[in-house]
Amino acid sequence: MDNTGYIAITRQSSLLKELNSVANNVANMSTPGFKREGVVFSEHVEALDVAEGSISLATAGAYYVDLTQGSLKQTNGQFDLAIEGPGFFQIDTPEGLRLTRSGSFSLNAEGQIVTMDGRALLGDGGGPIVTPQGVSDFSIAADGTISADGDPIGRVGLVDVAPETLRREGANLFSTTGALGPAPDGRVLQGFVEGSNVNPVQEISRLVEVQRAYELSQSFLEQEDERIMKTVQTMGETR
Repeated sequence: MDNTGYIAITRQSSLLKELNSVANNVANMSTPGFKREGVVFSEHVEALDVAEGSISLATAGAYYVDLTQGSLKQTNGQFDLAIEGPGFFQIDTPEGLRLTRSGSFSLNAEGQIVTMDGRALLGDGGGPIVTPQGVSDFSIAADGTISADGDPIGRVGLVDVAPETLRREGANLFSTTGALGPAPDGRVLQGFVEGSNVNPVQEISRLVEVQRAYELSQSFLEQEDERIMKTVQTMGETR
């Protein structure tokens, strides 16, 4: 394959990654706590064996998570929590510790505060938060302190981490390769949930733009293939 074909295929492969990323953002516009994902492109330049000649390839090398604050929606749910400012909730999963901004929690049969799929919310000590039996009045302060009938029983463990170390797992969970630190500027709001930070107009416009660029690249490949075939046929006829 010649350089033109390599460049076109590399561009198409990168556009496909961005198309999938943008489509995932659009699909999660209404998912509580969802954080928009973007693609980082890099350019590789190599000199050619001609005077002042070079070739460059652009590739989608990595993803990043946009941690812009989403809108806060009041639900008045006793265990609906939103984080205002930086920070993540810690969630215990079979795969290990995971982070999330989605704060729709409830109580399970054992009195633990859990996510909608039954995974335990962890306190600042690293263990599940267990509520006393028979208590129905819970309040959660801005610093994450949980009180049952006025008596403190635990504290929601908010942590912060470098954005570039986050790896998305599903719509709302993240793993991290970085060190966890405190989130002193994060506030816990009881009775609220954080919405998705996806801007519908911008993201759908970007989806259309990337899709058109992908189709244009596909058309170029087809034209290039046709050009090569005609060249081969012409050379065969002149022999």
